[in-house]
Amino acid sequence: MHIFFVIGRVALVLIFIVSGAQKLTDISGTATLIASKIMIPDVAKSLVSQIEATTGQPIHWLLALLTGIVEFAGGLLIAFNVGTRWVAALLLIFTVVASYYYHDFWNMTGADQTDNIVHAQKNLAIVGGLLMLFALGSARQPPVLVERLE
Repeated sequence: MHIFFVIGRVALVLIFIVSGAQKLTDISGTATLIASKIMIPDVAKSLVSQIEATTGQPIHWLLALLTGIVEFAGGLLIAFNVGTRWVAALLLIFTVVASYYYHDFWNMTGADQTDNIVHAQKNLAIVGGLLMLFALGSARQPPVLVERLE
């Protein structure tokens, strides 16, 4: 495996590992942030009530825990080249959804809008890297860049 591919793969997912670890060490704070951005639709309230009753935790706390686990474990799996293609697809979907809910610059003005445009562009670059990981998988075999004509 090419060393630059390994370094690039690890550098790309480091943001998920660090962010996931931060969320897992402050689940209540993450839950508060999630609660401020995500409203449970009326059609899902019955299911959400059942989940909360079963687990004994509010849904936003459970979402914070799930978010931290997805980021941290997903980042580690890709860093260690385990299930790279499918974990990249999961993190790609996660990043698109998070960008939509947390960097909704189209609903903002001024400095908040500018700041969130930059964050959305950063996430778009991460999505591009994750798409490449999805396409290449573990890249145990170097990709053929040009077919030889004989």
